[in-house]
Amino acid sequence: MSHPLLTAPIGPSLLRLAGPTTGFMAVQILVAIAETWFIAQLGADALAGFALVLPFWVLMQNMANGGMGGGVASALARALGGGRLEEARALVLYALVLAAAFALAFAILGWTVAPTLYRLMGGSGPALAEALLFSEVVFGGCLVVWTSAFLAALLRGAGDAATPGRVGVAMSIVYVPLAGLLTLGWSAWPGLGMAGPGAAGIVTLGGTTLLLAHAVWRGRLGVVPQLGGVRWQGRLFGEILRVGGLGSFATLVASLAAVLMTSLVGRFGTEALAGYGIGIRLEYMVSPLAYGIGTGLTTLVGVAVGAGDFRRAVRAAWIGGVAAFVLIGAIGWAAALAPEAWSRLFTAEPGVIAASVSYLRHVAPFYCLLGLGLALYFAGQGAGRMTVPVTAGLARVAVATAGGWFAVEHMGAGLDGVFAAMAAGLALYGCLIAGPLFVRPWRSGPTPP
Repeated sequence: MSHPLLTAPIGPSLLRLAGPTTGFMAVQILVAIAETWFIAQLGADALAGFALVLPFWVLMQNMANGGMGGGVASALARALGGGRLEEARALVLYALVLAAAFALAFAILGWTVAPTLYRLMGGSGPALAEALLFSEVVFGGCLVVWTSAFLAALLRGAGDAATPGRVGVAMSIVYVPLAGLLTLGWSAWPGLGMAGPGAAGIVTLGGTTLLLAHAVWRGRLGVVPQLGGVRWQGRLFGEILRVGGLGSFATLVASLAAVLMTSLVGRFGTEALAGYGIGIRLEYMVSPLAYGIGTGLTTLVGVAVGAGDFRRAVRAAWIGGVAAFVLIGAIGWAAALAPEAWSRLFTAEPGVIAASVSYLRHVAPFYCLLGLGLALYFAGQGAGRMTVPVTAGLARVAVATAGGWFAVEHMGAGLDGVFAAMAAGLALYGCLIAGPLFVRPWRSGPTPP
């Protein structure tokens, strides 16, 4: 019996798969605005400290949800598309084991290595203290980050994007007032400061984990998870890691670039770092919209590839890619045309606003190509074809970091030069992912046994 996603129209299927997650990501934009506003009330040092931690926090979230999470969703989608139901049942346990392993690794790195990196990025004094306070909380509770991400990925891989979307929206509604309370306090209680948003995030992700686990064990995957009597096979770990490993490597490289770019910006002082934190926050907000579309593509493309229908997989990839190009491009151009409106939501300090405006004017117009590239990246996960997306990510990093360094050290271009290099990296990223798929679409290759 063929999978329903092999015969349903692509557009409505993608809307059904991507709609709930994209809607949740839109809610997350509002959540991120509120979170940044809470932190801004603590002062420029808190904003600068947040900017220091943000690349690493985003790295973990992107690896959990997009890199390794995409590998989990892709493996389950291919198993279901190929009719391998026993494999699909066993993949739940494999995913949970990997979630625990990655959580332990990130907790150790967050406690041991991250503080040194914050100092190398230019963190010092009160800004460094704020960074360490936030960092200790979020990495200390990262088990719920990985577990909730993998459970959501399993549900999306099975074609159920609605359940993770509903749970995510509900927990976001809980998070905003809880984060405000824990960060800024209430009445005579001063709150937890920078530990507040981290603690609120861990609490709400813990609730997310429990609700998603309940859905999985109630049969929302279409199969009953098998935890007992599983015969361990390296091949099934490979099904997840083959795609998720390359995706995580690309995420790691992108985060390394973010660290290097933050270090370059940090040379220009705390106000520049705080303004950059406000500007880059918009990029981190709109990227999840492409993630929402992309998760639908991972499932739709994965099922098609699992059944050997590569023509359908390519059509789905382009439909999703164009949708992300238009949606995220519209937000980017709106921000580029009115950059002060965004910046003044969070601060009134002239130096901070100037740095934020410079970033938005240079980089935001190229968000359209970022959206296209990210959507096709997730489509590549579904197809199990990650070489091109990883290569494009490396090229983006090389152009942004080398170009930014050259602009500062040899051209004396200042912050404007750093941001121009970032814009060039985004443009190259989108073109390098889309170009090869247009010239040589995916074709049948080795399929899993």
